[in-house]
Amino acid sequence: MLRKTISSLFLLNLLLLRCNLAVIFAQQEKVERLVVSYAGITGGRGPLWIAKELKLFEKYGLDARLVQITAGTTSINALIAGDVDMAMTTSSAAVAAALRDAPIAIIATSGAPPYKSVAHSSLSSAAQLKGKIVGSSQLGSGADFALRKLLPKLGLIPGKDVTILPTGLSESHKRILLIFQGRIDATLATIENVFQVELSGQKLNVLADLKEMGVYVSGTDMSTTQQFLRNHRNKLKAFLRAYIEAVWTAIQNREISDRIYRKYLQIDNTKLLEAMHKNYFIGGNVPLKPYPQLESVQSDIEYLTAANPGLKTKKATEVVDTTILREIENEGFYAQLRR
Repeated sequence: MLRKTISSLFLLNLLLLRCNLAVIFAQQEKVERLVVSYAGITGGRGPLWIAKELKLFEKYGLDARLVQITAGTTSINALIAGDVDMAMTTSSAAVAAALRDAPIAIIATSGAPPYKSVAHSSLSSAAQLKGKIVGSSQLGSGADFALRKLLPKLGLIPGKDVTILPTGLSESHKRILLIFQGRIDATLATIENVFQVELSGQKLNVLADLKEMGVYVSGTDMSTTQQFLRNHRNKLKAFLRAYIEAVWTAIQNREISDRIYRKYLQIDNTKLLEAMHKNYFIGGNVPLKPYPQLESVQSDIEYLTAANPGLKTKKATEVVDTTILREIENEGFYAQLRR
């Protein structure tokens, strides 16, 4: 009798163990892997880091692998090759590929970068850049593309009036250092890096603000392939939900924004942290509703087709797909966040 009881208990425990393992494995299977590339380390990456630190990706069933690829063309090539599932890079790289008939779709944006054109303190106007060296990041990067769009608006022809030097540096504070070293005369810089220079007591001259000059560029657009969009909409939707919640969290809680920037950007100045939170989240440079900027995409199309007559022209709406974002909004996701 005792032996039968022990045997029954053993079988019951074994059955319970199998049930528990089945539940665990089922939960693990629900976690979907998504490989996402992103470009330079700037304040605009805040939502990514917040989603990672607060485990928002896991909340929506994702195992998001974040991989840094600084050059936009390299990132898009990795996307086309299937090495990454989503590329967070400037729209110009995605548009250039789409104009060559690559099956690319821009599904969201992290907004426009707060770029300013800065120069050595001895240069007080854009006209004084003639004959000078202007540093970009890498060929095909967002900063490089933005610079090439800005210079003609300042009356300067790249390659004739100024020399563009690809420095290979995606972070603008490193390019600013080249100005102080006398290796370049000007570059594009984010607002936080300009602010850091001011706090340090060093001197730079701001020659232009891209937004004020009407230069439309994206800081980071989120692109995927049309095939991945068709076959893995739920993964992309989960990512965008986590991303949007991260933006909402930062808007509502500056402490989280500060903590993230301290960790990932090694910034500890209270005034700078306040300015970054105000600029990126309160000011809307990182939009809560991350619909791609059609005017930026159309501007990229017009610029690229003018410079490369062999490229096929397209409308921005042929490159952009906002169906997932519209689904998220129509399902009341924003209303849920506000509760």
